[in-house]
Amino acid sequence: MELKELLEISVLLNYYKNLLSDKQKDYLIDYLEGDLSLSEIAKNHTVSRQAVYDNIKRGMKTLYDYEKNIGFYKKECEIEKELENLKKDLTVENIDKILEKMF
Repeated sequence: MELKELLEISVLLNYYKNLLSDKQKDYLIDYLEGDLSLSEIAKNHTVSRQAVYDNIKRGMKTLYDYEKNIGFYKKECEIEKELENLKKDLTVENIDKILEKMF
């Protein structure tokens, strides 16, 4: 898994982890935040390595599906970009434009 994808999944996990199954959430947290291998996670949860792998893959797909449908991370990125632009040209009009987009 590339670093960019790893970071994106970590962010999506923060947004949507409570919408995952308990196994998917636990395995993804162990894998991403605990930096455990699939074998270590399997041993800790007394399941097969394949079960861990399958749950992580399904969990990642679910996170991407939630982001596609809900879009919290995309919205945060857009707001961050707008705020960076606002730093360059701070005017009341630009603040109003950003606020209109948010609501």
